Formats: sequence, C-alpha cells, structure tokens
Amino acid sequence: MLAHPPANAPFAIRQYKPEVLRDALRKMYLVRQFEEGAEDCYVRGLIHGTMHLSIGQEASAVGLCMALTDEDKITSTHRGHGHCIAKGADVGRMYAEFFGKESGYCGGRGGSMHIADVAKGNLGANGIVAGGIPIAVGAALSAKRLNPGSVVMSFFGDGAVNEGAFHEALNMASVWKLPVIFACENNHYGMSTSTERSSAQPRVAERAAAYAMPGVTVDGNDFSAVAEAGYIAIERARAGEGPSLIESVTYRWRGHSKSDRNRYRTKEEIESWVARDPIVRFAELLEEHGVVDAQGLAALEQEAAEEIAAAIDFAKTSAAPDPAALTRDVYTPGEGEGVSA
Repeated sequence: MLAHPPANAPFAIRQYKPEVLRDALRKMYLVRQFEEGAEDCYVRGLIHGTMHLSIGQEASAVGLCMALTDEDKITSTHRGHGHCIAKGADVGRMYAEFFGKESGYCGGRGGSMHIADVAKGNLGANGIVAGGIPIAVGAALSAKRLNPGSVVMSFFGDGAVNEGAFHEALNMASVWKLPVIFACENNHYGMSTSTERSSAQPRVAERAAAYAMPGVTVDGNDFSAVAEAGYIAIERARAGEGPSLIESVTYRWRGHSKSDRNRYRTKEEIESWVARDPIVRFAELLEEHGVVDAQGLAALEQEAAEEIAAAIDFAKTSAAPDPAALTRDVYTPGEGEGVSA
C-alpha cells in the first residue's frame, strides 16, 4: 500500500490502516461463511425453526460499523447476523444460540432473531419489523445525557420505513438532536413485496428531509462508499449535530427466510446481483491498492473458515439448558410490585 494514498483514492483506502482494512475483509468472509454454515446446519436438521440470511449484504453491515466503538450501540433486525459479527460478536456463542444451547448469547432462549451482545454494544436483534428503531432512539437519549460522545446506529430494512415507528422515531430524534444514525439496508423486498409496489417514494433517503436531517443513498455493495457514509454520519452525531438517515442499497441472495420459495424474483435478477458480490469487489479494491495480495486473500478466507468450523463444533458440544431453569429469565411482579392504575 502507498505510504500516502492519492487524494482521489477511495475513502476506505485513505481513512483506514491496511491491517484495519484486512480485518474488515476477514469479517466479511466471516459473515458470509457464518450464514452458509447456518444454512447447512439447518438442512442437516441441527437447527430448528427458521432464519433470515444476509448473504450478499456483507459490505453494508461491516462498512457501516467501521467507525463504531464498543461504547457505541446498535439495534439490529431479524436479518441481523452480519451486524452482530461486524460489532465483534463471538461466532461460537452465536451458533450456540442458534442450537438452543446454554452457552449461547441468550442462553439458547432467543435463537436466530434475538441475539444480543451488550458487552460489545449490540442491544439486540428484533423479530418485529421496525421494532429496533424506537429502542435506538431511547438508547441515543440515554447516550446524550449519560455518555456524551457515544452514538447509536439503528439497522432496519426497507419494509420498516412504512411503519409508524419509523416516522415517530425519526421525528423525535430530530427534535431532540439525538446521536443516532438510522441505517436502512434496502434490499428491495419486504418479504415478497418489492419497494416499487409498496412505497410511494421508493428512495428511502428522500424521507430524511421531512425530519430536517441529512439523508444519503449509497451503493450498499461498495464497502468504501458505505464506510464513508457511516463515518460522516457517526462523526456528525458525535459532534452533537443530531441524527442522519443512510440508505444502503443492497440485495439478499437467498429468500426472505427458509420457507421462502423465491417465486417473486427472476433468476436473471438474482444473478445480476450475485455478479456485484460485495466481498469480491472489496477484495479487488484492496489488492489494487497493495493492501493484500492473492495469497493474503486466501489466508483471510481460510482463517474465517477455520473459525466457523470451530464455532459449529463448540455449539454442537455445548450443554443444553437445564429444564429446571425454564423460568429463570421470566419475570413476574410479586405482590405489591404490579403497575398501579
């Protein structure tokens, strides 16, 4: 890598050190292989229920989290495994949660859609569409009052922007100038319904103007573009200038969930997005600028593969929850503790 990248080099090359960029690529490999491993375990009958895979969206998750620290918080979605890994989660504990094991992040009680890693600032995924957005605003209010300089990033999909919670949350965040970044991963479909059919204004970032905050649309499969948008919004929030809305345009290669037969998308459409593979694009960018060579790329991918294999073994051999502890995490108000009228 050049000691002083030219001024016209992509943002990621100018902003981050080579070792940081290599680790970002490793995380993208890790997200992809985590999702593929989860899919394989499901097919083998090792995981029950359903899951929502983010294969094809790796640059969005990792890029938007680049400028966040452990002090910063995120809220995630039902398609949140990539966010979890991007924020530094242990993939072994994630798989253990999938497998319903006691060593999982939520003791095996939450499963795929409800992983939380508070130590790393992940306040949790959410199975309710738009459910995490108001939570992020509350966390941002707390951050502004108790931990100035920290920020919150709320991930959600295009299906969330027509929910009332989205509009209420953006309005409140703007009125109070809260340090929150609203990150919409627009993968074009809310379940099987395209944004063109469901939204009068399909360009999500245009909605920011209604709440007096900046809004930007970026290519969600271009790591550098995503990282730049995230960095600008995060720095703005840290400086006390209030919220921003980022629309990261990307695409999920798999169906909405494991029950999705994918009949609403053409083979040609899917293949056109697979050709824009964000991992391949980022790897080529790093190779072009001398950050990593072909041997280094292979090593990063292999490192991720070994980590995933060890994580699955950890989940398989972890202990199942004790049935006697079924009500351990269930709270019922005692006498005199209920909510009064």
